[in-house]
Amino acid sequence: MIGVTNKSLILLGCPELDFGKSTSSSSRKLGFPKQRVPVSFDFCGINKGLSGSPPVRSSFLAPLKAMDGSRTSSTASSSYLNDKVANFPEIHLSGCNSDDNVTVNDCKDVLKTSTVGNSTNIVWHKCSVEKSDRQELLGQKGCVIWITGLSGSGKSTLACALCRGLHARGKLTYILDGDNVRHGLNRDLSFKAEDRAENIRRIGEVAKLFADAGVICIASLISPYRKDRDACRALLPDGAFIEVFMDVPLQVCEARDPKGLYKLARAGKIKGFTGIDDPYEPPLNSEIALHQKVGLCDSPHDLAETVISYLEEKGYLEP
Repeated sequence: MIGVTNKSLILLGCPELDFGKSTSSSSRKLGFPKQRVPVSFDFCGINKGLSGSPPVRSSFLAPLKAMDGSRTSSTASSSYLNDKVANFPEIHLSGCNSDDNVTVNDCKDVLKTSTVGNSTNIVWHKCSVEKSDRQELLGQKGCVIWITGLSGSGKSTLACALCRGLHARGKLTYILDGDNVRHGLNRDLSFKAEDRAENIRRIGEVAKLFADAGVICIASLISPYRKDRDACRALLPDGAFIEVFMDVPLQVCEARDPKGLYKLARAGKIKGFTGIDDPYEPPLNSEIALHQKVGLCDSPHDLAETVISYLEEKGYLEP
């Protein structure tokens, strides 16, 4: 088997082929033949022997090192292949799924490498099944509902109520809860400012994948910094990021204190706690703001119905 690059012809050989090296006693013990065997390749349905002899196929595909030293043979073989590809514009290149109806020119575009952050020489592989197909299958539109607010404001409670309400309507959802994600994916992150930013970035990227899959993703986490939330919004198409602000006063959240964290923060046992000694930056233009005041508290079901009504109005509950 061969691989073709723009510089050389790379042979991926097999044990029974002898490329001119002396046969050691160890190789004879393994039963490898000493004679030279004509190498053949099959590229897009074109079969040709490199030695001019009838094509011979190997039953093994053990990787060997690239034979980049022979410039003459590599250049000649690459030239031959390029000529053949030019004559068959509809054939499929290695790496492109023949079921995807991708042509040579498409593959040339797909195989262009790029650099993203610290990742170099990466290629985005496009599939013929797209987001619209998945949305049609699910009967809904993928989006991200980003619930933000102070600890104790009711984010996780709303997320679960919202999930139940949508599930009852036959809609597929998934919750990315801030604490839950820190049990696995983000367990290496602390609550320092830089780690909080990375925590939000990772969750934003995962939420984007869920939305692309056609799922209604519910992200429930404090996400105290406005710029981090805006960065997550920028990952998605316009309208697909729905920011829900749990507008609950600090004194109400602290009175609830379901995890006992405010008490620990006031005692100085937790440093950098949002709302106590670390700031919370409320959204300026959230799609939905759920206001709760002292002595007034809507039920989780009612709050969830407010969000569901917004989704229905914007057409997210239909394909």
